[in-house]
Formats: sequence, structure tokens, C-alpha cells
Amino acid sequence: MSTSLLYHAFGVRGYQYQRTDYAEGGVIMTVTQPRKTLRCPICGSADVHKRGEKRRSFRALPIGSRPVSVEFGVPRVSCERCGVVRQVNIAFADPRKSYTRSFGRYVLELSGKMTIQDVAGHLGVGWDLVKEIQKDHLKKQFAKPKLRRVRQIAIDEICIGRGHRYLTVVLDLKSGAVVHLGQGKGADALKPFWKRLKASRSKIEAVALDMSPAYIAAVIQNLPGVPLVFDRFHIMKLFNEKLSTLRRQLYREAVDGLQKDVLKGIRWLLLKNSENLDESKNERQRLDEALNVNRSLAAAYYLKELLRWFWEQPTKAAAAVWLNEWCALARASGIRVLQTFANTLQGHRSGLLAWWDHAISTGPLEGTNNKIKTMQRQAYGYRDREFFELKIFAIHQARYELVG
Repeated sequence: MSTSLLYHAFGVRGYQYQRTDYAEGGVIMTVTQPRKTLRCPICGSADVHKRGEKRRSFRALPIGSRPVSVEFGVPRVSCERCGVVRQVNIAFADPRKSYTRSFGRYVLELSGKMTIQDVAGHLGVGWDLVKEIQKDHLKKQFAKPKLRRVRQIAIDEICIGRGHRYLTVVLDLKSGAVVHLGQGKGADALKPFWKRLKASRSKIEAVALDMSPAYIAAVIQNLPGVPLVFDRFHIMKLFNEKLSTLRRQLYREAVDGLQKDVLKGIRWLLLKNSENLDESKNERQRLDEALNVNRSLAAAYYLKELLRWFWEQPTKAAAAVWLNEWCALARASGIRVLQTFANTLQGHRSGLLAWWDHAISTGPLEGTNNKIKTMQRQAYGYRDREFFELKIFAIHQARYELVG
């Protein structure tokens, strides 16, 4: 084993090779530091005197399946210039680390394709060491996400555990990166984000969010004049909830056994888009039977199908006319849940029509939330809250499959 091999293969530069030992199936390489290269770790002066050394072992890149470690007696020096007595800096390892920098980089490369447990098993180290390397890297890269170039954002909450524990997530719609995680849900969870956003002097052009009053008020207060965009997903989700409520109400009020039979078990048929009904399972026939025996349900269903065409309008002006006509039909139906929903749409009219100025939605954020849940489920939960949040900040760069 030569000094050149240490330099080129293991990233140990500026040290002299002494010997190689073999113990317990592993390879141990001993190196020393030449006296002429000793420097004060504080002022960098070469006018130092050696005051002993401390033997340390550093995990290095493996050779095949054999673990490799580098043994090094870290010199302790006294400096004539600044008068301190300290251990010298180690060129091939970070302070207070038990592994070389090249080993840390190798762990990070494997972590992009494997889970923590797989990496630990492959290298024959503890999972906590792999986690430590990942966490240190994530802190350097994502502890403070940059906001200067953020222009369009999406805001939503995600449930991360039992007991109604929530995180408020803010996503940069251009890069797909999470730029803020707030504890809980509501306006208070966004306060640190507004502070950082103001300091960054970023110019936000539009915000996509659901119709949560707390989020709406927070955005209006902190980003005055910035358009709010209420996306299709949440509008249709809210209407489907109203439709499900109406079906349950009609089922409870039905006195005819036939009506109860046709209304039972059709909830998912009502929520499906008409073109997705499975003819082989007679789904369209079952749905038609239920709609034929109840006019209120039929009116609500056809209004749901009609509502989907709102986002197909060619211009903002046409969408405004279309929205007025749909709300008029809903109010004329005489069905209370539809009338209430029409009032809700009119109350959020500007946010609905803003989609024609900024065609954004919380769809990418919903996808990110699904990734977060999958990541959490795959790990059977995270005991280290800080590590969990750092993993979320980096989730847009994950290259290995989260499932399967």
C-alpha cells in the first residue's frame, strides 16, 4: 500500500503511509503526518512544537466487502505565535467525525438510491451513522431554503400522525421544493415564513390554496394585492362533500324500501366522473336508477358534471358569465346544500377567476403531501422531528423509489 494509493483511492492527501494490518476481516491502514506540514489550527502558523498525539480511527471507503479504517495519531501542538495548545486540523475528515470525507460522500451517493437500513447493511455500519451523515448533509443544503427567486407558491396542511398533528406546507411551484414547514395549521404556522419572505425581498406573483379562511386572511394581510387562486381540486372536493351529505340526507328521509335500496352504496358512483363509469360492472345503470327515483339527487349530480366545465371556458370573461349561470341554476334548484355552495362560490369569485390569469393549483403540493406520507409510512414514522423535516425539504430531489 503506497502513499499515492491513499491519495488517489481514499482521499487521504498530505500524509505518509506506514503499514497495513488485517484484523477481524477488515483492513487497517496507519498513516502519519510529516513534521514540516504541522500548522496551528487557530492562526495557521508553522512555528509550532509537537506535544504528543491522540490515536484515532476513521472509517474509510470499503475494499469490496471488507471494511477499511485509517489509523492516525492526531498531533497536538503548541503555537509560538498565538500561544495555544491544540490538536491539528485533519485534512481528510471533518471535526468530531469518525469517518473520512470520501466515506461520507459514498454514503450520500448510496442514500440517493437506497434506504438508510439498506445503506447501513451494505457498508456494515450502524443505521445511526448513516442517519448522522444524511442529517449533516441535509442541514447544510436545506436548513434555510432560499426564497429570493420564489414567485408562485401553494399552501396547504398535512396530517402527520395521530392526535390531529398537522404541518403547514408551503411549496415553490416552479422548483417543486418545499420552502416552509409550520407546526400545526392556520395563520400562526405561517408567521415564520412571512418574516423570512419579507427579508428575502421576493416578489410573489400568485398564491394557490384551498378556501381555508385562516390561510386566506394570512395571505391577504402579509401579501396585499397578490392574487389568490382557488384551484379545481379543492372546489370539486368541497362539492363532492356536499353531494355525499345530500345522499345521506335523502337516504334517511326515504320511506320507500326501493328508494333506500338504490341509494345505498352509490356514493362512489356519484363522485366518479361520468366518463369513468365502468360499463362492465353496470355502474351507469345503477347510477341512472338512483337518479330516476330522486329528482334532488339527479339535480345535484348533473350540476356537479356541469361544474367541471367551468375550467374549460376559453376566457376569463366567459368563465365569469358561466359562473353566474351555474350559481343561478343551483339557487333555482331549491336544494339547500346547493344554494349554500353557490353562495360560497360567489363569495370566492375573484379567487376562482384568477385561474385565468395564473394557471396554478395546489396539485403539485398534493403530490408532495402524498410523497411525505409514503416516506413516513415506509420509515414506520420518525422519532427525530428535525430529521423528518429536513427529509421533507429534500423530498423533491429524492431519486430512489418511495414505494415498491
